[in-house]
Amino acid sequence: MRTDALIAPVDGLDEVLAAVDGFDDALCGGLLRPQPGQAGGLVALADAVEGTPLAARVGEAADKAVAGASGEDHLVALAAARVALLGSAHDALAARVDEATGRRTAGEPAGPGGDDGHAAGLLAAARGWLCDLARAGWRGIDHELVGGAAPVVAAMLPDPALRRPAALLDGFAAELAASCPGAALERVPVRRWADLWSRAVLLTLPGAAAAPAVSEVSGRLLPLGVDLQEHATAVQAQVHAVFEPADGSEPRLVRASVSAPKPDTVVGAGLWQVLRPRMALLAAVGEGRTMDLDAMPLTAGGDLLWDDGRARAGGAAEVFATARVALPAAVAFAAPPLERHPAALAAPVLLEGYGVADGEDGMVFEIAGHRLAVDAGRLPAAGPLTRELVATSAACLGLLRWDAGEFRLQPLAVERTVRKKAVAVHAGAWAGGTSDKAGIRAEKAATDAVTVLRERAGKLLRK
Repeated sequence: MRTDALIAPVDGLDEVLAAVDGFDDALCGGLLRPQPGQAGGLVALADAVEGTPLAARVGEAADKAVAGASGEDHLVALAAARVALLGSAHDALAARVDEATGRRTAGEPAGPGGDDGHAAGLLAAARGWLCDLARAGWRGIDHELVGGAAPVVAAMLPDPALRRPAALLDGFAAELAASCPGAALERVPVRRWADLWSRAVLLTLPGAAAAPAVSEVSGRLLPLGVDLQEHATAVQAQVHAVFEPADGSEPRLVRASVSAPKPDTVVGAGLWQVLRPRMALLAAVGEGRTMDLDAMPLTAGGDLLWDDGRARAGGAAEVFATARVALPAAVAFAAPPLERHPAALAAPVLLEGYGVADGEDGMVFEIAGHRLAVDAGRLPAAGPLTRELVATSAACLGLLRWDAGEFRLQPLAVERTVRKKAVAVHAGAWAGGTSDKAGIRAEKAATDAVTVLRERAGKLLRK
């Protein structure tokens, strides 16, 4: 991999992020009665999209916002401009990843499916609440304002077609409620809340939350690794893999995800017990096997809509052999419009022949005279891969991400030399169960906790 391509500056990236930061600062103070200091950020956002189809609408929206007279359409235009700018940053960084890995991204990003005007009233109500938030700003939030989302979310959640924006609004509102009142906050997560706000605004537009276009594919799936993402009340496992179509066409990089709610007492290896019953692929990952797919739904963005009934276990497959042979030729899918964000970058890569050193912010890999930061903080507790094992590795398969102004590597698996033999250790090794002593102890503790919770839940239901 060409690490020099990851180190070199990306033209225009700093200017784009500065324009986004200026708008985010304006949003922090609120757009009901903007202060003179906020005007610069609003004007800079409009200037950044000059010469694009958004220019006229965003210019008008910025003028109205500076005057404290922004309507719903104006706030939607500002949100669209912010999303478009971060989308352009994503595309520039993704192109740099392609340059570094020698792979390519195929096709244009596909938009959502058609819209039939479904639940337009509920989406308008959600958009109205988001506009009220923008006018108040993060410093102006209080429990009454944030609580206005509750009836809208309650009405949206039962409808599967609205589950996506409803879940986003629900989580966003809960995060804001935990931070009220905004005037007392010592530190505001400015970029995060602006990300959630702008994405939510666009998801309330007609057609934006429609189901993505899908096709059915058949062939062999070769897993690369599992990215486990945990929240206090939910957990998600995302399997990154190479898909080899049965028709002999070019292999593709795909993802398959499974999510589940959980109590905050289920942590560590117990997370797999929550996820395993929902996806047979996790057992295949833990056993080091391929999966044979038959007419499995695949979105235009590269996400498999997993159905256990359309998959069966295949032969053995060693992950590092897959990474060395199949990964270099795999073609990535273009990201859908609303997924184009620098934080969404997660490209599987294989690194070998590196040295390990300590950097200013933690571990780094030294490759061909360049340094690549290692994001060891993303290593899950629900697996045997540790920082120490990464530091003594000879090869590392991971996800290339962009965070805090630089590319970072999130390890998914490493290969080490033990008694002159190559031994692989995977972050998702316990996904399908384990015979590892540490894993068995963790599983037993988690089993006891889950059993107690199920018994208590059963008693409550009987009452």
